[in-house]
Amino acid sequence: MEEVVVLLVAALLGVWLVWNLWNLIRLPVGLRDGAWHRPLWWARLWSVSLFVGFAAWLRGALSGGLDVGETCAYAHHQTYDGAYRAAHPEGFDELFPLSNKCNAHYDLVPAWVNPTIANCAAFVLLATAVLLWFGIARPARLIGERPRPRLDHSVPTPTPAPRMSHRTGPRAG
Repeated sequence: MEEVVVLLVAALLGVWLVWNLWNLIRLPVGLRDGAWHRPLWWARLWSVSLFVGFAAWLRGALSGGLDVGETCAYAHHQTYDGAYRAAHPEGFDELFPLSNKCNAHYDLVPAWVNPTIANCAAFVLLATAVLLWFGIARPARLIGERPRPRLDHSVPTPTPAPRMSHRTGPRAG
C-alpha cells in the first residue's frame, strides 16, 4: 500500500512539474499580451512560485545529506566542527531560515536558498491576494451590471434617415 502512495505522490509531483514548465512559458507571454488581467495568469504565478519555493526549500533542507560530517569532509572539503554544532543547536532544526553549518564559517545550505524561499513566499501571497480580489470584485461587479428595467414604457421613435438624391447627395425634406 505504501508503494502505491509513493507512486501516486511521485506522479502528482511529475504532473505539477510539467504544468509549471508550461507556465514558465505562458507567464512572460501573458505579460506581453495583457493576460495578467485574468485570474488564470495569477493562478499560474501562484503555482510556479509555490513549486520553486518548495524546490528551493527541499534543496536547502536536504543539503546535509544523511551524515553531515561526511558531507562536509568529502563533498565540500570543509572540516566538520562537532563542538560548534553542539554549542549552536538552535539554527539547524528550523524550517526557515535554513542553515546547516559544517563549522563557524561554512554553511551547507547555498546562499541563494533562503532569499529564493522568501521571494517565492511573497509572490504566493501576492497572487493569493489578487486571486481573492478577482473572486470578490468580479462577482460583485457582475451583480451590479444586471440590466435594469426601464421605468418609462415609451418606445423611442427612430429618426428618419435623410433622403438621398443621385445628383446632389443628401437633401432635406
